Amino acid sequence: MIKSTVDVGVVIERRPADSEWIDHTWHAVAVLPGAPAVEHWVELEREGERVRYHAATLPIEIFRGETEGYKYNLTLEEPSVYVVLDPDAEGENPVDVSLATVCPYEAQDYLDGSEVLVERVPMPVSIAAWLAEFVEKHHVDEPFKKRKRTPHPDKAGANDSHGGPDGRPNELIMPRARPRGGDNV
Repeated sequence: MIKSTVDVGVVIERRPADSEWIDHTWHAVAVLPGAPAVEHWVELEREGERVRYHAATLPIEIFRGETEGYKYNLTLEEPSVYVVLDPDAEGENPVDVSLATVCPYEAQDYLDGSEVLVERVPMPVSIAAWLAEFVEKHHVDEPFKKRKRTPHPDKAGANDSHGGPDGRPNELIMPRARPRGGDNV
């Protein structure tokens, strides 16, 4: 299994909420390539009620078998890093940053039937270059192969789709039409 890894710092922003039930919301807004590991959230910037934190440093892992998703991501108008947040974190932080990935298919898997949030942030140029180099080196386009239908074992030997093995119509499949009107049979 060929893989490559790069560490990124995940920047989380606390924003005021326009709601009567909650005071603020949390969003992933950026990743910082090569950021050092942090034990606790580090405040990076404060603008009024908006506060940005370096919340975690995580590895982005890429694998040779998933290059189709990476290639698709790189073709988008704005390639992205997807950050998975767990809003029900039990600890000192209001959200838990659990994953950073560059594969949109993996991000979609987390969205399907999960209680986590997946935030899309712009992919830094250095990550895009690293990813493009990996895709160039390892991606193999697989030609489309149409599957051939194999006959069902119970229907083997049937001459056509309208009848049984002897070619006559199968009464259970194709009942005879009854004449309309009256009892003229």
